[in-house]
Amino acid sequence: MKFTVDKHEKYVLIKLNESKLNSLISPQLKSELILMNTDGQRNIILDLSMVKFADSSGLSSLLVGHRICKNAEGNFILTSLSDSVARLVSISQLESVLTIVGTPEEAIDLVFMEEIEKELKKETK
Repeated sequence: MKFTVDKHEKYVLIKLNESKLNSLISPQLKSELILMNTDGQRNIILDLSMVKFADSSGLSSLLVGHRICKNAEGNFILTSLSDSVARLVSISQLESVLTIVGTPEEAIDLVFMEEIEKELKKETK
C-alpha cells in the first residue's frame, strides 16, 4: 500500500496514493489506522483524492477508522472523495456516519474547531 503520513500535534493526515481501495489495500489500511491510534493519534484525516474506486472491504476499513477515532474521543475525517467513492458511500447510507469534507484544509479546520470545543467543555465542568 502506498501512502504518505503527515503527523502534527493535534492530527495526522494520511494520503492514500492508490487508485483502488479494495480487498488488497483494505487490510493494510486498517492495520495502519489501528497502529496510528495505538500510537496516540485520535484525530485522523484520510485524503482519498487519488482513490478512484472503492468496494465493500474499502468501506469496512473506513468504518474501522471511524470507530477507533470515536472510541478515542477523536475524529476520523475523509476528504477529497472521487465521484465514484462518494456514490458508494451514499448508496451505503454512510454519509450520516462518516465525516466527509471537500479538502484536507477543511478537515484540519474541523479538527481544530472540535479540539477547541472539547477544551471549552472541560473548562466549564
